[in-house]
Amino acid sequence: MKVPFLDLGQQHQGIRAEVLAAIAATYDATRFCLGRDVEDFERNFCATLGYPRALGMNSGTAPLHVACMIAGFGPGDEVITTPFTFISSAWGISYVGAKPVFVDIEPDTYNLDPAQIEAAITPRTKGIIVVHLFGQPARMDEIMAIARRHNLFVIEDCAQAIGATYNDRPVGTMGDAGTFSFYPTKNLGGCGEGGMFVARDEAVLTKARHVRVHGSDRRYYHDIIGGNFRMDGFQAAVLNVKLPHLTKWTARRQAIAAFYRAGITLAELKMPAEPDYGRSVLHQFTVLHPKRDALRAHLAKAEVGTDLIYPVPLHLQKCYADLGHARGSFPVAEKTSDACISLPIFPELTDAQVEYVIASINSFAA
Repeated sequence: MKVPFLDLGQQHQGIRAEVLAAIAATYDATRFCLGRDVEDFERNFCATLGYPRALGMNSGTAPLHVACMIAGFGPGDEVITTPFTFISSAWGISYVGAKPVFVDIEPDTYNLDPAQIEAAITPRTKGIIVVHLFGQPARMDEIMAIARRHNLFVIEDCAQAIGATYNDRPVGTMGDAGTFSFYPTKNLGGCGEGGMFVARDEAVLTKARHVRVHGSDRRYYHDIIGGNFRMDGFQAAVLNVKLPHLTKWTARRQAIAAFYRAGITLAELKMPAEPDYGRSVLHQFTVLHPKRDALRAHLAKAEVGTDLIYPVPLHLQKCYADLGHARGSFPVAEKTSDACISLPIFPELTDAQVEYVIASINSFAA
């Protein structure tokens, strides 16, 4: 049996006619940049997921960049974030000339460790970017308590966590701004790039709305420095079709994770944590094993697809060499990068495929 790590084709074939009809309607109406499709998606996103207000943007990186702009981060400022994440989580900090300050992660959730944040705060610290990695919410109550004590602007990177909740609150609603990605591989993925910015405070959203369209709220009048972060109509049309399916797709991911937890018995393999404070949406099912590379080769031979997410932590990336971090700076993140392997967990996997993945992993010991 062959089990791919991810197969987008299966999902898209099932909704192909509806998606193509939506794209055709957008095309015929020439609603290409923002417009009704984007407005409909913003409204549907809020109604479905419990957000007070939202702005569609043109990638998952865009709302992170916008959030750093409206937070006022700039040269000389420091912003705390995690070294174990996709690089975009730190890009917004760098784009505005501020300095990313990394704090190590928890070994069980792979998220930012609140117990280590305060020691990293200096008079130059202006904010925190929290990543809800792999769909698992971070410990927001502890993080927000620290942020409020030090008057820090908190951005929640929810790129992998659409639909996740922390103590029954949607991720993205506890900080000052929340950001999402609709890259095709995400739990709710478009047919191209897309993102969303959310905020509780109307004033924060108003700033983001102006930045999204060249710093303007009236055509050809520019009150602030902005950019072009607009969502296009085609992506919104596709996402409007897919959004109603998100609940069942998430439930299937959670069911697959439960199968893995119940069935995998390989010694020394460490499962991701299941803290009782949050509901994960299982964007990835990432496990740790001391012989990760050998396990991955074994699974490849069995035609089971895997991925290494993420093999190099941010502080060891060449682009951040000027920060001066050496190996050993953030040992938990480094150990996790060295041992992590992500298993297939997309909604269209069959029970038979999941059982085959489990059997293939368990046979590694033999």
